[in-house]
Amino acid sequence: MLTISSAVRDAIVAHAKRDHPDEACGVVAGPEGSDRAERFVEMINAAGSPTFYEFDSMELFRLYKEMDERDEEPVVIYHSHTATEAYPSRTDIGLASEPGAHYVLVSTREHGNSEGPVEFRSYRIIDGEVTEEEVTVTEES
Repeated sequence: MLTISSAVRDAIVAHAKRDHPDEACGVVAGPEGSDRAERFVEMINAAGSPTFYEFDSMELFRLYKEMDERDEEPVVIYHSHTATEAYPSRTDIGLASEPGAHYVLVSTREHGNSEGPVEFRSYRIIDGEVTEEEVTVTEES
C-alpha cells in the first residue's frame, strides 16, 4: 500500500495537468528504508512527448547523487498518461528498474489541464510483474 500526503498527491496531479498534453514525470524521495514519500522532485520529460516519458540522464544522475548524499531513495516514481488509463504500458513495465518503488500513474485523458478529477493509481512493478496497490492519502505534509 502507498501512503502519501495530500500535498504530495496534489503536487503530482498539478504537474501532470500543467504538462498535458505531454506526459509529466518525476520522483518523490524519502529516507532510505522508510517507504515515506516526502520530497517531491519534478523532472523534465526529455522526450517531450504525449505518449512517452524519458528522464533526462544528467538530471537523473544529479538526483541520484543528491539522494545518496541525503540517505534517500526513490519511494515514488510517477508519470502521466494523457490519452489512456492510468495503467503501466509495456514500455513503462520495461523501464521499471526500482523494485522498491511505488509506480504512480496519473491519467489526464478526461479533463486534460482543465479543472476536473484525474485517475491516480499506484503499482508495484517487480521483474515485469504489475500489481496494483491501494493508495491512502493523509493530511500530513
